[in-house]
Amino acid sequence: MHEEISMNTVDPKQTQQLDPNIVRFKEFWKKFYRNKSALIGLTMITILILIAIFAPYLTPYEPNAQNYDALLESPSFEHWFGTDHHGRDIFTRIIHGMGITLRVGFFSVLIGMTIGVTLGVISGYYGNWVDTIIMRLMDVLLAFPGILLALAIVSVLGGSINNVIISVAIFSIPVFARISRGSTLEVRELEYVEAARALGANDLRIIGGHILPNIMSPIIVQATLNIATSVLTASGLSFLGMGAQPPTPEWGAMLSDGRNYMWDAPHVATIPGLAIVVVVLAFNIFGDGLRDALDPKSKN
Repeated sequence: MHEEISMNTVDPKQTQQLDPNIVRFKEFWKKFYRNKSALIGLTMITILILIAIFAPYLTPYEPNAQNYDALLESPSFEHWFGTDHHGRDIFTRIIHGMGITLRVGFFSVLIGMTIGVTLGVISGYYGNWVDTIIMRLMDVLLAFPGILLALAIVSVLGGSINNVIISVAIFSIPVFARISRGSTLEVRELEYVEAARALGANDLRIIGGHILPNIMSPIIVQATLNIATSVLTASGLSFLGMGAQPPTPEWGAMLSDGRNYMWDAPHVATIPGLAIVVVVLAFNIFGDGLRDALDPKSKN
């Protein structure tokens, strides 16, 4: 009776403070908050996402509206980033293109990460011939430079935003597969995995409940950094005419159109190029901050 009363009078706040997940999150946030560059990256990404969401309300112009009375105008109060060779407002096209760029980056990485992590965990957990087959397949994909592999895939599928997402996702798969395989090889030998196996847990329960939660840190960091790579690759494909098709306001395509006017109206090419730089820089800074915060060896 005395033991039951003691159990019921335990302070729930004290129990919550002892929760390892809460302790782990507080430690992560403490490290992340101290990294000022990471906070800047997170702030930049948040602003970019908000711009993509509210793009239709931020400008009075339509992204594809042509005005042949205002061709190649320099930046002004009426057209903040100037106009292009069709008289379209570049600021409007930039903020509408933000959604396209972020969609390509997020979804291509999400697809590549899902497939790559699944293959990597299976390869690392089961080993033997399963590991050999999956890793040799990943070696074949890694034998091709990323942009060339994506270019070959989108050449077969045809030029469109969805096909760009698929092509970029495919060349992202080997990176996630190798990272998840290496982490799985390490985690599967730990005591709590052996204990779960001894208690009769099946493979799916062990992988989903014990292995995946403990290998997600490097995967999350790689996913963040891969978004920047995906944005660059997608812009490169559109620059070559293999991605978004006119008149879609995609930054790589805008950069390709503007290169013909570099001497007469440099803003037509430089502004989309700077937009790509800002997005890539934001995700790289944020990814570096995540890596420092999630690194268990970091004491800062």
